[in-house]
Amino acid sequence: MTSAGAPLRLGSVTLRVRDLNTVGRFYRDIIGLSVIEQGARRQSLGVGSTVLLELIEDPAARLASRTEAGLFHTAFLLPERADLAEWLLHAADLGAPLQGASDHLVSEAVYLADPEGNGIEIYWDRPSHTWIWQSGMVDMATRRLDLQNLARQARNRNWKGLPERTIVGHVHLQVGDLGQAEDFYSGLLGLDVVHRVPGASFFSSGGYHHHIAGNVWNSAGAGRTQPGATGLLAFEVVPADAQVQAGLLHRAERLTPREHARLVEVADPWGITLVLRAPFS
Repeated sequence: MTSAGAPLRLGSVTLRVRDLNTVGRFYRDIIGLSVIEQGARRQSLGVGSTVLLELIEDPAARLASRTEAGLFHTAFLLPERADLAEWLLHAADLGAPLQGASDHLVSEAVYLADPEGNGIEIYWDRPSHTWIWQSGMVDMATRRLDLQNLARQARNRNWKGLPERTIVGHVHLQVGDLGQAEDFYSGLLGLDVVHRVPGASFFSSGGYHHHIAGNVWNSAGAGRTQPGATGLLAFEVVPADAQVQAGLLHRAERLTPREHARLVEVADPWGITLVLRAPFS
């Protein structure tokens, strides 16, 4: 199962930033996204014509604390291992400040953060037939990634940005309580809990390894997010078809939904906004 082929997948992620020029340049030059639309205080970035990231500028915003609920990282999923290898060489050429690199068994991932501390994962998935499942739970781990082996998979050094099939594969959140997170994302939103480690739970649609994760490693006991901080404002949840959409909207009726610009918005227990989109065509 691929992230994009699941009954629910993710659309774009929206961040509030203090310095649009600096943060936008980072996502363009280091991450490899392209500007799709530009406004005075807003920038839409993505691949081809598909928006993956929205940046909204507020120079007066308070810099979010790592102990608050909110974003742990946005994970950009690349189509092939060679794409990740080419991105890694590109990042090395620019001296990007990488924070980690892991073999998760189901995927290989490289980690960094943007200039305002928003976490980022760049990854590719191993073929899903190689994933190991037991009693509805997928086997994942955090092992050292062999960067030299990965780099050898690069086809060329002519970096042209992220490939068009790049998507937001998953979003990893900081939450205040794992029980509440499971009640919301599994019980109310309808995702499956497919993996647990101390301090974190992972949620999936349709047999993917995870579309959403929540952890309390830095944020145990955190309450609702306070307005006016930098970081995650919202992320989109997109059904595959009208039938899946109908089920999602039915469950959302219990969550005090807000209708806005023909979209439905709901908030998790920490005030993180989920935008329920129309199905992808």
